[in-house]
Amino acid sequence: MIIIVIMSINVGKDYGTWKKVGGNFKPFSNQGQFIKESRDRYNFSFSDAEMLQITTPDLYIVYGDISFKQRQIYFRPNNELPDMVKLRFTLSGNGTIYNEVNKQRYIFNSNQQNIIYMPELDGTGEYDTNSNYRFFEVHFAKEKFLQLAEKSNRPLQILAEHLDAGRYSQMAEQNLPISWAMQNCMHDILNCTYTEGLKLLLIESKCTELLVLQAEAFESAVTKNENLPLQSAYDKDCIYYARDYLIQNIQEPPSIAQLAKICGINEFKLKKGFKGLFNKSIFGYLSDYKLNHARQLLLEGAPIKSVAFQSGYSSVPHFSNAFKKKFAVSPGKLSI
Repeated sequence: MIIIVIMSINVGKDYGTWKKVGGNFKPFSNQGQFIKESRDRYNFSFSDAEMLQITTPDLYIVYGDISFKQRQIYFRPNNELPDMVKLRFTLSGNGTIYNEVNKQRYIFNSNQQNIIYMPELDGTGEYDTNSNYRFFEVHFAKEKFLQLAEKSNRPLQILAEHLDAGRYSQMAEQNLPISWAMQNCMHDILNCTYTEGLKLLLIESKCTELLVLQAEAFESAVTKNENLPLQSAYDKDCIYYARDYLIQNIQEPPSIAQLAKICGINEFKLKKGFKGLFNKSIFGYLSDYKLNHARQLLLEGAPIKSVAFQSGYSSVPHFSNAFKKKFAVSPGKLSI
C-alpha cells in the first residue's frame, strides 16, 4: 500500500475556533490506482469555498475558488502537513499571509505566480471581500522537486539549495505575471478527460512543464534586471503598485498621468520602469491581462456580453475584434 499524506490546514475566524480544510483522501491501495480526485464545498461563517484536489504519489494539486465574508482569517498548522514545494498561481483576487513561524509576509495578487517553500504556516491572512479569490497550486514532494531542480537553471538550483537545507524560501521576492503558456497548462490539468494511466502521464508532464515555465520566467527576469539601469527599491515598489492598481481597476483604468500620481512616481520613470520590469508598455500589459482573463472566464462558461463588460470593453464587437486578433479565434467559438 502506498501511503499518501494529503495537504490540509486549520483555518478560523479567530485564533481558537478551527475548521480543517483539505486532506479528504484515503491512502492509495496497491491495485494500480495512482490518481485520486475530490471536489469539496465548504461553508463557514467567514468564507464559502469550492476546492478541487488531485493527488498522485509525487504531487498534490488544488484549485480553489473562495468568497471571503470577513477580511482577516487565521491559520494554524496540523500534524498532517507533508514536506512539499508549492508552485503558486493566483488567478483572481488579492491576499496577504503573514507567517509567524519565519516572520515573513507573502503577497498574492491577481495574475501572479511564484514558487514557495513554507514547511509550516501559523499566522494570519487578509483578503479582499469584494471579489472571489481563485488560486491554483502544484505541490511537489520535496525529494521529487530536488531531483528535477538538480540539472536545471541557476534560479531553480538556488531555490533547491535552500530547500535542501530546510530554509523557508521563495523563487523571488517579487511575484511575476502568469503567462499564457502557464494558463494553458492549468487548463489542461483541470479539464483532462483521459483514463487514469494516461491522465497520470498528462498531469505529471504538465506540472513539470509549469515548473519549467516558471524557472525560465524568473531567469529571464533576472537577466533583464541585470541589464537595466539601477532602480531604487522605492521606484520598484511604485511600479509594482501601479501594475496592481491597473488590474484592480480594469474596467476604468486611469491615464498614465493619473497612475503616476496615484503610485507616487513621475511619468518617465513609470513608463520606462514598467517596460523594464514587465517587458510591455503599461497599456500593452493591461490589454494582455484583460484578454487572458476574458479567455479564462469564457472557458468557465461565462456569457460573452458579461465577459466583455467585466473586461472593460465598451461593446461586444470591440471585445470580439481584440480577442480574435490576439487568439486567432472568435469568443463565440471558444469552448471548454
